Amino acid sequence: MIKEIGFIGIGVMGKSMVRNLLKKGFSVSIYTRTKQKALAVIEEGAFWCDSIAECVKQKEIVITMVGYPKDVEGVYFGEKGILENAEKGTYIIDMTTTSPKLSQKIYLEGAKRGLSTLDAPVSGSDIGAAQGTLSIMVGGDKEAFIHCKPVLEALGKNIVYQGKAGYGQHTKMANQIALAGAISGVCEALTYGRMVGLDLQTMLDSISKGAAGSWQMDNMAPRILKDDFAPGFFIKHYVKDLKIALEEVEDRDFALSVLQTVKNMYQTMENAGEGDFGTQALIKYYE
Repeated sequence: MIKEIGFIGIGVMGKSMVRNLLKKGFSVSIYTRTKQKALAVIEEGAFWCDSIAECVKQKEIVITMVGYPKDVEGVYFGEKGILENAEKGTYIIDMTTTSPKLSQKIYLEGAKRGLSTLDAPVSGSDIGAAQGTLSIMVGGDKEAFIHCKPVLEALGKNIVYQGKAGYGQHTKMANQIALAGAISGVCEALTYGRMVGLDLQTMLDSISKGAAGSWQMDNMAPRILKDDFAPGFFIKHYVKDLKIALEEVEDRDFALSVLQTVKNMYQTMENAGEGDFGTQALIKYYE
């Protein structure tokens, strides 16, 4: 039975994920760049480590949940990184949304060292992380997925094996592309409703129960009506994801117009200093 877990990256998502692992009885050692951000989960039972090397030592599974591809590179590679310091036989799960190419690189470098690596990005925002109901998309070897699934079940409800290394990330890109249409659709519906003088809550009560209903409408629209733009998922991170998706599309000499349009909208907001808002703040673009 899996007991010892190392967890690297205690941000908005990572903090809740650590809490859920603790609730399920796992022993969790943690590392993040700023210890101050981890004090709450340390008080709740997580063990603080002063380095990545210490965090991965004698762990059966190591999980990473950081921000950008450059952060993934930073924690995995180099003398102080995971790949150089994890013991042979360790299972490593990167739950960051990052480049499929980078996930494939980590898989190959890990295999050389006797490490089993999975790319397992998530969907569900801060709400899903807190409730342990994340959707988890997993790429890598099937055996590694089966071994790690009990740990993933502490974090999510919809856990699906997608195929070889990088396929978890490719599935997350599809998720982010679908999200682009959903959140922009909600914002445009609210903009239209306001423009023609509808009571927006009444409008939502009606259309959310029909074919237009979605997770975004149920969870983000109420925040928009309250002018609550606190991040469940940062605009700056979503811009990163959409850029990765666009790179993959362009590599295949193709174009997706909604993806490009929504990426440009969010990029405009980030350029205006609004990257630390949640994705629901897209309504401000219309305003």
